[in-house]
Amino acid sequence: MIYFDNSATTKPDLSVIDTYAKVSEKIWGNPSSLHKFGEQAFHLLEQSRQQIAKLLSVSPEEIFFTSGGTEGDNWAIKGTALERREYGNHIITSSIEHPAVMNSMKDLSKLGFDITYLPVNKNGQVNVKDLKEAIKPTTILVSIMAVNNEVGSIQPVKEIGKALKEYSKVSYHIDAVQGLGKGLHDDIFNDRADFITFSGHKFHAPRGVGFMYKRKGKKIAPLLSGGGQEHNLRSSTENLPSITAMARALRLLKTDEKQKIQNQVNIKQLIFDHIKKYDKIITFSKVTSNFAPHILCFAIKGVKGETIVHAFESYDIFISTTSACSSKKHLASSTLNAMKIPEDESTSAVRISLDEHNTVEEAKRFIDVFDILYDKFKKINS
Repeated sequence: MIYFDNSATTKPDLSVIDTYAKVSEKIWGNPSSLHKFGEQAFHLLEQSRQQIAKLLSVSPEEIFFTSGGTEGDNWAIKGTALERREYGNHIITSSIEHPAVMNSMKDLSKLGFDITYLPVNKNGQVNVKDLKEAIKPTTILVSIMAVNNEVGSIQPVKEIGKALKEYSKVSYHIDAVQGLGKGLHDDIFNDRADFITFSGHKFHAPRGVGFMYKRKGKKIAPLLSGGGQEHNLRSSTENLPSITAMARALRLLKTDEKQKIQNQVNIKQLIFDHIKKYDKIITFSKVTSNFAPHILCFAIKGVKGETIVHAFESYDIFISTTSACSSKKHLASSTLNAMKIPEDESTSAVRISLDEHNTVEEAKRFIDVFDILYDKFKKINS
């Protein structure tokens, strides 16, 4: 089996699964309990927080555990809206955000918030000038993803941070779910970012766990009310086995990060160079510094994306249409639509997404199968 769908979810590392199992078996106490067993769970929870913070060069008190990227995005956006609503009702985002962000914006719009959706260029990137021009006296939040999950375009999040320095009252949220372990640390953790959201299952941790970076001193309203966990900002008994497993997964991800990134670039380049030779191929991703190393989005003219996915699946190669969140709904790519790609091309789009475990040998096998399938599709469409 060749698994090229890592932007949808990654396979948990065996040592991560082992950590999860051991904590589940041996330390099942509630971290909020006062007895010794609860104290043991609490100390492990805080050790995991400290490990994640150290790996990201931030303070432990700036790390808050969540159930994943969707909750993190909802919390950063809606929590800021609730906290800052007396100062304004205007929020700026891009037209190519993940559904967790886009639907949060729709929810707030129904409550009377004013949302600006920035356009993107042909590479799927926003213009910082457009963002600055969109800022109003009532603007309270800017929310921009670091890496687009469909085509892999890298947003100018560091430059946006610089532009926002003169707007100290505007909060800045970065959805970095696709950006962790991709050589973008300095861009994402820029000195203006207030909230940054992450999801564990995107880097070999279990599903259902994630974390949010919240800049020290930055205020946000809680979405969950209850027992007061996470400094009264995110109530719910902590998912300790998953949190400790996530901390281990992050440590593994950050080990030899540059080498892992280069491996993904090499594989992406190999596939990109091969498929570009064919006249019915359209590529929406590039192998350049303003695109992530792990995502390659392309289309075969005249062939639906779902047909391409199932054709590769018959050879035990797993890719996806542009987004796992919309693939079963048979929706056209929202990102490609925002990039003004014609619908007949966007509905043919598929995505390869790599991780550090993929190999050149797998890429060569993909290329062999691609040639077979391309020839079949060409005969059908000729």
